[in-house]
Amino acid sequence: MTQQEIVSLLVFHQDITRLHVSLEQKYEEVRQQLDWLKRQLFGAKSERHIPLDQSRQLTLGEMAVSEAPEASAIEVPAHRRRVAHSGTPDEGDLRFDESVPVQRIELPCGIAEDEIENWEKIGEKTDRLLAQTPGVYFIKEIVRPVYKKKAGGEAIEDEIVCALPLWTVFHRSFADVSLLAGLLVDKFRYHLPLYRQHQRMAACGVHIGRGSLTNWVHRTCDLLVPVYEAQLRSVLSSDVLAMDETPIKAGRKKNKPPGKGRMSTAYFWPLYGDQDEVAFHFAPSRAHTVVNDLLSGFSGTLVTDGYDAYDKYAARNQAVRHAACWVHARRGFEKALASDREFAVQALDRIAALYEAEQKLRSLAPDKHLARRAVHCKPLVEDLFAWLRKLQAEQALLPTNPFAKAAAYALDREQALKVFLEDPAVPLDTNHLERQIRPIAIGRKNWMFCWTEVGAKYTGVTQSLISTCVLHGIDPFTYLVDVLQRLDTHPAAKVSELTPRLWKQKFGDNPIPASLPEGSSIRR
Repeated sequence: MTQQEIVSLLVFHQDITRLHVSLEQKYEEVRQQLDWLKRQLFGAKSERHIPLDQSRQLTLGEMAVSEAPEASAIEVPAHRRRVAHSGTPDEGDLRFDESVPVQRIELPCGIAEDEIENWEKIGEKTDRLLAQTPGVYFIKEIVRPVYKKKAGGEAIEDEIVCALPLWTVFHRSFADVSLLAGLLVDKFRYHLPLYRQHQRMAACGVHIGRGSLTNWVHRTCDLLVPVYEAQLRSVLSSDVLAMDETPIKAGRKKNKPPGKGRMSTAYFWPLYGDQDEVAFHFAPSRAHTVVNDLLSGFSGTLVTDGYDAYDKYAARNQAVRHAACWVHARRGFEKALASDREFAVQALDRIAALYEAEQKLRSLAPDKHLARRAVHCKPLVEDLFAWLRKLQAEQALLPTNPFAKAAAYALDREQALKVFLEDPAVPLDTNHLERQIRPIAIGRKNWMFCWTEVGAKYTGVTQSLISTCVLHGIDPFTYLVDVLQRLDTHPAAKVSELTPRLWKQKFGDNPIPASLPEGSSIRR
């Protein structure tokens, strides 16, 4: 064998060795990804269900007002004419069977008791509203007696008195305010898509078109938009603001054939203010411009995960200080348990010690809290980062190694992870915000997606108000029943009083129930 052949074989052997090492690294990376996916499917989330085809699951997260069926036609001598509708904006009539409870309420006619003998009852006008208490549907049968002045009285002949029709949120609608509030609470707090609520109504003996439910939810959410916007302004005025983003399928992709993958991926950008208020801002993308536009004018501390849009925004704005989330830093080490258990366990133990120290300080006043953090938390933080830098220098770990990735993630955000040591109001993580995102995640498993971007926006509006109600110990049903009745007359300049936090202070002790206002009379 010639020397040239020997050299060629050595070069070939080196190439094979490099390829072998590369394939081993790739195999290890794929195996780690597979282990992580198995834990997601068969670990604590073993009941998770992955639908094969979600494209047909149209539900009411979409908030799209369904198109009414084409009106039937009748023949007339010279042309075809559409059948005239009854005049109600609701789709179809209210139909119910004998199993549905009926609450008969007779409105006062407005005639004084000492004059009633001069009047003759000649009939009644009856209106029926579909109402709801939590878990129960019933019919409000509103009876308005009609009285005619008896002959020989002092008043004008044929004078007739009748109570005014009952006020409803939507003109000429048979949806009671309690039903509108119940639809939103059942959907956004208890995650019942409207098709399930429609099925439950049918099982209870109430038979109405599903399109009516969609229409009511759409219009009710639209009424609540000014309240949501007032709450968003309050959240953005916070000194410490937590922010995150979570995906949502919203809106159909243009020029996409029927089948899988028709829905666009959009995002909710939830924000948690320092007065326990939440706002779910909807945007069609995860672009950095969303952060720039949403946070324009904000000044204070921004607590987020590691998405670089936040860090870049804070770097451009001197009024904003960026604090990183320790839970997101911890997750990288948790993922490294399978490949580098010894180092990963040490990192997790150090972070656990930090949380244990912080737990003992939570009840302290701000000045004492900050001083104790310097004594008990700061040494743990400094020790962790010194240890990570030492390992990074001594251990020849590949960049694709899970522990190396976790260490690099933490070291790159060292200053942001230390911000909590300078301000007692800054939390270690965004767990308080992620707990509020959970209803969105649970909702996605039920209503799957939002058919339109407008529907996704309304989902964020309603979820913001309901989540904030829960944070402040307010019953969302009671709150919505009250606010929907106030919106029509409440001054627009004081709309912030209708946000859950301020509503509790001003109206919480005496909320407006879903009952009847005092009847009044008209004369004609």
